[in-house]
Amino acid sequence: MAKQQEIFQLAGHEVALSNPDKLYFPNAGITKRQVVEYYLAVAEGAIRAVARRPMILKRFVNGAEAEPFYQKRAPVKRPPWVDIATFTFPSGRHADEVVVNHAATLVYVINLGCIELHPHAVRAEDMDRPDELRIDLDPVPGVAWPQILDVARVAREVLADVGLIGWPKTSGSRGAHVWARIEPAWTFAEVRRAALAFAREVERRAPAIATSKWWKEERHGVFVDYNQNARDRTTCSAYSVRPLADARVSMPLAWDDFLACDPRDFTLRTVPALYAAHGDAHATIDDQPGRLDKLLELAARDEAEGKRDAPWPPHFPKQEGEAPRVAPSRARGAGTAGRAGVGPKLKREKMPLVTVASSPDKAAALAGLERWKARHAEVAALLAADDVLVDSMRGRSSTWTRVRVNLRHVPEALRPAPEPPEPDDDPTRAWRTATRANGAKSAAKPEGG
Repeated sequence: MAKQQEIFQLAGHEVALSNPDKLYFPNAGITKRQVVEYYLAVAEGAIRAVARRPMILKRFVNGAEAEPFYQKRAPVKRPPWVDIATFTFPSGRHADEVVVNHAATLVYVINLGCIELHPHAVRAEDMDRPDELRIDLDPVPGVAWPQILDVARVAREVLADVGLIGWPKTSGSRGAHVWARIEPAWTFAEVRRAALAFAREVERRAPAIATSKWWKEERHGVFVDYNQNARDRTTCSAYSVRPLADARVSMPLAWDDFLACDPRDFTLRTVPALYAAHGDAHATIDDQPGRLDKLLELAARDEAEGKRDAPWPPHFPKQEGEAPRVAPSRARGAGTAGRAGVGPKLKREKMPLVTVASSPDKAAALAGLERWKARHAEVAALLAADDVLVDSMRGRSSTWTRVRVNLRHVPEALRPAPEPPEPDDDPTRAWRTATRANGAKSAAKPEGG
């Protein structure tokens, strides 16, 4: 019979681990206890990456292969030694979030199902001024690791030119991260503005392999995701285990090692020995925080040349000077006029996108894509790798997958007629419909009624 509970004595605290023999990575045969043992083996480095940072709990309570859910608020019933910090979201709402400052809390959140750790870019002592510029290199489908490294080299050069030190790590998924510590002297909006200027500069230097375009249908190569610096964004921290079949790790490395690495080499099973032999490559990441002055000067130059603020994530309020928050595939007409005094008239190509599948089950959505390809084999043969857009959509507390196909490389005469997605299971549809209905009722209600 499986052991139901195991007690750890850590940092002077007693931590209970429930169901330690539960398989968290069935294909690799990795249990919940082994996830804990991994994090304890790299605890100093893992805690360095999250210490004093509030974090969203991304809970895989049924293991890495099941859908997770997001929990912003710390559990009401929690041990008194679990630190919290109050984070304010763009909506103005706030939540008391867990802060992992020692090994006991690290095991506590793993026991909740947090296979990976998702901290904010701020410290608990100043929740409105980030101390980290986050450079997320996100490849479009079909882009291989060597091209990501080429873009990382350009990113390193730009960072050096603006006086910042970049600390690279594999993302543990398809892309890469480069973090730069900064003085906590700027707001989230200012840090994001600097990140956008950075992304555009990387694109200027390497236009064939890098992009700063927000809309997926406009991207190519490696997207430098500036919006990871918006107020409520979180990304996996150094040493986080990712929910892939091989239990891959987001591995922090020195630049020479990073530029020669294969991300597949870093897993829950291999990293503890590497850590024991070489220590934490990011051990001094906090020693030399930099400033954003040069990036903000670059942002001002871009604005003077007519470049508008790029789109924000959809749940943020419309920002002053922001470019139209409309995907090219949904744009009306051939162009969208810039606002007076902000920028020139923008010419945008309307992209022919079709949604072929929507489901909370990513495997089911991808199976729907394969059925669509089988039905339209002649069309599928004309698609480029980056014509298939697999979007991870965030709902109220979980994610779901939407699969779209860009028919830009398909002659109009061959484009298939519109058809319902299959599967067509958008879990947000019901509450969005209810929200619209409630809004219509409120608008129709007489004043004072």
